[in-house]
Amino acid sequence: MDKIVSLRQILIALGDPLVEVEVAPDGLEGEITDVVVIEPDDPPEVRPGDLALVIGARGRAAVPLIRAAGRQGAAAAAVKVESDSALPLLRSAATDAGIALLAVAPDVRWEQLATLVRGVLESARGAADEDAGETLGDLFSLAQTIAELTGGIVSIEDTASRVLAYSRSDDEVDELRRLSILGRQGPAPYLAMLHEWGVYRRLRATEEVVRIEERPDLGIRTRLAVGVHAGGRPLGSIWVQQGATPLAERAEQALVGAARVAALHLVRQPSAAGTRFRENLLAGMLDGRSDPVSVARQIGADPAKPAAVVAFAPREAEPADRTELELRRAALAAVISVHAAAYRRSALVTQLGDRTYAFLPDLPPNGEPALLELTREMVAAARTRVRAAVGCVVAGVEDVGVSRQEADRVLDAMARGLDLEVATLADVRSQVLVSETLAMLAEQPRLRDPRLTALRSRHPDLAVSLLAYLDALGDVRPAAARLHVHPNTLRYRVRRAAEVAGIDLGDPLVRLFASLQLRLPPGV
Repeated sequence: MDKIVSLRQILIALGDPLVEVEVAPDGLEGEITDVVVIEPDDPPEVRPGDLALVIGARGRAAVPLIRAAGRQGAAAAAVKVESDSALPLLRSAATDAGIALLAVAPDVRWEQLATLVRGVLESARGAADEDAGETLGDLFSLAQTIAELTGGIVSIEDTASRVLAYSRSDDEVDELRRLSILGRQGPAPYLAMLHEWGVYRRLRATEEVVRIEERPDLGIRTRLAVGVHAGGRPLGSIWVQQGATPLAERAEQALVGAARVAALHLVRQPSAAGTRFRENLLAGMLDGRSDPVSVARQIGADPAKPAAVVAFAPREAEPADRTELELRRAALAAVISVHAAAYRRSALVTQLGDRTYAFLPDLPPNGEPALLELTREMVAAARTRVRAAVGCVVAGVEDVGVSRQEADRVLDAMARGLDLEVATLADVRSQVLVSETLAMLAEQPRLRDPRLTALRSRHPDLAVSLLAYLDALGDVRPAAARLHVHPNTLRYRVRRAAEVAGIDLGDPLVRLFASLQLRLPPGV
C-alpha cells in the first residue's frame, strides 16, 4: 500500500524559498496524490488530491483556474503572485473553492518545482512499508539529517548539478544555493573556478570530501562536497554550505557516510527499492528467516570476519500520533544509517517494532572500543533521546543472532530502570541478570513468596525499609541515611517488617530471596 503524503509533508520538504501557504481551508493534512499543470487556454484536467500548478496566469488572472481546480477536487493550487494587492482576491477564491493556496516565489522555475514535488511523492511511494523492514526516508529527510549532523545547509544534486533535495534552513543562504534551488546556474566565475580546481572531477572519481573556501567577493560561503557513487559509477553529489556558525568538527566523516546512504536512494530513483531491499535483508537475518552468510555476500561483507549488532530504542514515551511516531523513527534510522555507513560501507540498518538495529560487519580484531565510541556518537547525534545496547562482537556473521540477542537483553534491562545511554553486557551484567530474573518473577506468580507479596501490598513503607536494610548488608547506619531516618527508626521498621510478614531474617536464603522479590515494580 502506498504511503500517504500530506500537504504538510510536501511543504516541510520544500520549505523556503519556494512556496508559502496563503490559505488552507481544510488544514494541511489532506493527501497529495499527484502534481499537475493547468493553463488558461486548456480545460483543467485535475483529479482529487492533485496539487495544481497554475502556469501562465498570475495574480487575478489565476482566480478562474483556482475555482475550477477546487471544483474538481484538487487539494491545493500553486500560483505566482504579481503583487500583494492580488492576494486578498486569490485567498478568497481559494477559501470559497475549499482548496489550499500556495504562493510561489516569482523567480522559481515551474519545472523545477514540479520535479521536486514529484520527487517527494515518488520517494514516499517507493518507501511504502513492505515485509519487516521500514524505509529510512526520502532524500529530503536525508538532506535534513545531514544538515543536523554537519551543522550546515545541505543540497543533494544529480550528475547534471540539478538539485534533487535540500535541507530546510533558518540561516542565511548564499547566492549559489539560492540559485541552485531555483533551478538556475550559479555565478559563472565561481563555476569556472570549481572546474579549474578540479572539484567536479574529484567528486566524480573519489569518495574524498572536498573543501571549497569562501569567496566573499562572489557572495559564496565555505562548502564541503562529496561525490555519490555506486559500483564506481557517479550518481551525484552532496553539498554542505556553512551557515552563520562553523561546521561540526566531524562534518567530513558524516558526509562520507551520508554519500553511501544517498547512493541507495539514487541507484533506483525515484523508487526506494534498493534501500528497502537492504533493510529487509537485515530484518530477515535478525529474525532468522535469512542465512547470515548469504546476506553478507549480497552486501559485499566477509562472512568470516567479526561482526556485531547494536540496538537502539527511545528513552521517552512514544507519541500517540502515528505520523509523529513514524517521523521520529525515520529520523533516528537516518542518523544511525549515516554513521554506520561512514564506519563500514556494508553496514545495514533496519527497524523491528520499536527498535532500530545496526549490523556492522568486517570489524577489525579487538574492535570493541571503536564500536562503543561509534555508538556513543550515534546516540549523541540522534534528534530524540535514545538508549543503545552494543551486542557482543562475534567471530563471524553466522553467529550474528547471538550479538542481536545480547543487545536486546541489555536494552531490556536498560528499559527497566538503568539510567544509561550506551551499555554493553560487560558493563551491566549483574543488572541484566537480576532484571531477567525479576521479569521471570513478574510473569510467574507461583515463584514468589506470598508473605513478601502481602508485605509490599499492605505495608509498602516497611517493605522499602527492609529492602534498604538488605541492600546495606544489615548495616543500619548507611541504610538509615539513605532513607533519611534515624537508625533506631530503621531498626524498628525492620523488626516490624519481619513480624508482619512472618519471616526469619536470620536465614540467609530468606534474606536473599526477599532482596530479590522486593525489587519487583510496584503493582506486580
